[in-house]
Amino acid sequence: MEIFAQRLRELRIQAGYSQQETANKLNIKQQSYSRYELGTGEPSLSVLRDIALVFNVSVDFLLGLSDF
Repeated sequence: MEIFAQRLRELRIQAGYSQQETANKLNIKQQSYSRYELGTGEPSLSVLRDIALVFNVSVDFLLGLSDF
């Protein structure tokens, strides 16, 4: 599993959100969000930014460029 998908899933679980709740927060479909966690889809830059804001992490962390 690629690092983005792994970190995304871990952050969602730590926050106690379902995939549907997370998708709602990002204003995207649950199916799109599920593909991000599976590593079969990639978010747009604006969605990537929104993911970082929702989970209060950096985009660098999401992409595996930093460990915090």
